[in-house]
Amino acid sequence: MTAIGDPGRTPAPGGRARADACPGALHVHQAADGGLARIRVPGGHVTAPQLRLLAAFAPVELTSRANIQMRGLASGAELPLAARLADAGLLPSRTHERVRNIVASPFSGLDDQSLLDVAPLATALDAALCAAPALAALPGRFLFALDDGRGDATALDADVTAVPLGGGTPDRTAKAGPPQVALLLAGVDTGLRVPAAHAVAAMLAAASAFLDEVAADGTRAWRIAELPDGPRRVTARLLTAPHRATSLYGTAPSTSAPATGPLPMAPASADPDGGPLPVPPSPVPRSAVPPGPVPRSAVPPGPVPPGPVAQLDGRVALALAVPLGRLTSAQLDLLAEASEATGRAVRLTPWRGVVVPGLAAADLDAWTERLAAAGLVADPASPWVGVTACTGRPGCAKSLADVQADAAAAVDASAVDASAVGLGAARPAEAGTLPVHRAPVHWAGCARRCGRPKGRVVDVVATGNGYRVDFGNVGVNCADLQETVAATAAVRGER
Repeated sequence: MTAIGDPGRTPAPGGRARADACPGALHVHQAADGGLARIRVPGGHVTAPQLRLLAAFAPVELTSRANIQMRGLASGAELPLAARLADAGLLPSRTHERVRNIVASPFSGLDDQSLLDVAPLATALDAALCAAPALAALPGRFLFALDDGRGDATALDADVTAVPLGGGTPDRTAKAGPPQVALLLAGVDTGLRVPAAHAVAAMLAAASAFLDEVAADGTRAWRIAELPDGPRRVTARLLTAPHRATSLYGTAPSTSAPATGPLPMAPASADPDGGPLPVPPSPVPRSAVPPGPVPRSAVPPGPVPPGPVAQLDGRVALALAVPLGRLTSAQLDLLAEASEATGRAVRLTPWRGVVVPGLAAADLDAWTERLAAAGLVADPASPWVGVTACTGRPGCAKSLADVQADAAAAVDASAVDASAVGLGAARPAEAGTLPVHRAPVHWAGCARRCGRPKGRVVDVVATGNGYRVDFGNVGVNCADLQETVAATAAVRGER
């Protein structure tokens, strides 16, 4: 085991040498294990019939954008697959299928943390996007995000993010008025403010301005962050062409300095400790009666740990982690059954998890036990929480190891260790953040680190001669899996 320095990160390129080849349901990528199809799920909502259709193609994978991947497809299988997806409402547009990348706060409209229910906006944004022929030219990696005010979607640094301002005005202490949203570009607060009723068209105007900037630059940038000074240039184009913006959404965008219009969280370009932080939903006790309100705590935004969350209507939403983001046919069928029982769509999260909303408090324990027995994780103390991995061997020809098998073996080993030091005991989860002893860890089969989550992550990267474990300024070369497990546990704070 050899200590090494911080590997650093390669900065985003200002342009690409090739056109975007992001897979879709029709544009299938040929991987080492067969065809790979990616099905966009704007807003993450999946109905019971859709879940049962996906079960027929299981196992399926959840992506870091709350989309779904199918692997191992035979040549030509995309055509009958597309027909079935279209019938189920999962492929409403053949021309725009790869650009329907829309993430939304998974608990929006369910609990008291939402300043604005963005679920209807996700539906409206998808429809308007598909109705705009020019926007079919967006790269398949261009990302829209709708944050309900808690900061979870904002933290993803999407290309275009809409986030509500508290009280409907830039001044949260002022008298409430019509809801207002701020537009963030590549995670940067641009100062643009629009009425929430015009958020969809404003986001599309920003996407159109990005395409104009790419054309003017003569590059093949896939993201706003890849354009030199991208956020400022896209903002300037929106403001210098107000007639175009007005025709798109009825009113020209107004601007205010970010400092005078504070967002529910500090923009990504600001000091993370410099402003008020939103709070994810609080877990509720398992009880046969609807729980009372739980006080908020000031913690940074992030994925909600597995477990129950109180809804405003007295029901309960159950957050579940999906080990390595892979859902089996039995798990999908059970989720469909839960969706039918509640009459609510299941919600996929950008952290490769699932939320089952609308459970009766009296039924919570029974559903938790059934879903956990099927292999989904409802315990915030589970060693699976925060563990992700790329496809690895044999699915990816570039991978240097079977990282999924190794990650699972590492989890099994850490479960034994956690139990020995008391980490396996059930305890309340701290809302919105993993405990300090459970920093997220991502296993990657090569230096590309595909699927890596945003933020501070323990990177476990295959080298061909073992693994390299990186976290912050610490790096360790490991010769075998046993050393890798030990090093990962050490940097995660488990030992």
